[in-house]
Amino acid sequence: MSAVREAPLLVSVRGAADTVLLQQLLPGCAIREITALATVDPSLAARAEVLVLRSGHRLDAERLSGWPALRHVIRAGSGLDGIDVDGLTARGISVHRNPEPAAGAVAEWALAALLSLARRIPYGHATLLQGRHGKQHCLAPPLSRMRAAVWGAGPVGRACAQALAPHAAEVAFAARPSLPDTLPSRPGRDLPAWADAHVVALPLTNENRGLFGTEFLAAARERLPLLICVGRLGTLDVGACLHALADGQLSGLALDPVEESDLPLWPDAAEPGPLNLIATPHIGAQRSDVRARLDHWVATTAADVLAGAGRTAR
Repeated sequence: MSAVREAPLLVSVRGAADTVLLQQLLPGCAIREITALATVDPSLAARAEVLVLRSGHRLDAERLSGWPALRHVIRAGSGLDGIDVDGLTARGISVHRNPEPAAGAVAEWALAALLSLARRIPYGHATLLQGRHGKQHCLAPPLSRMRAAVWGAGPVGRACAQALAPHAAEVAFAARPSLPDTLPSRPGRDLPAWADAHVVALPLTNENRGLFGTEFLAAARERLPLLICVGRLGTLDVGACLHALADGQLSGLALDPVEESDLPLWPDAAEPGPLNLIATPHIGAQRSDVRARLDHWVATTAADVLAGAGRTAR
């Protein structure tokens, strides 16, 4: 008599998937939700065949050793920083991600940030909260005369350029060998002296880590630009950028990809102010239609990979 085969186990980090939808589309699969990889029950990690992740969680070689049955990692988004892709590949673990659905929503946030910073709305708001009337410090040039540089030409970077183009005087990408000839570009070394606004949509790689720090700020000083980060926060030297904003070297700063692990933003005890600053808890893709598309994609991807492995997913 053959032994009864245990149901496949899918583990999802909270916020990475709709567990109700997962259970509906994978009735033959055990679904468990965890708050963080660092605190997962070792017995769950030991049995999981599928892991669903979102941004802000680290799956390195050391942590991966606790997931011996893992066969698939599903990333509900685009970024792979924090995930040891080489280690996963060496173990035959497949990585699935889907950056396309979120691109338009992130670009929408980038446009909102650019409009707000250009009109110094965050600064004016901050003065009122402090009991001051800062109208005289909110005079700004029109957005239609501004030139915008986009760093990163993936789905998010391209969507940002498309969203900004009707409102800015000119938009150009930082030139890279892989950039299609159809996209307007300029050498990255020239952009600090050229652009009035910079949109950072780069992945967090060793090459890009801290790229927007003291050297960039010094090169861009004459233009007093706006700096908007929609990629990964680690591409900025956040402390240097915040101090540059407080010192007047930046005209505005917008940070979306802020995770809990990035807090507190200010390295010093007290935040100077008021500032032309926007900081949000990684909400660029937090739009209901995007969330629904990603949740459905995660569930169908999980069902497909388990069915391909001969497991009963539905």
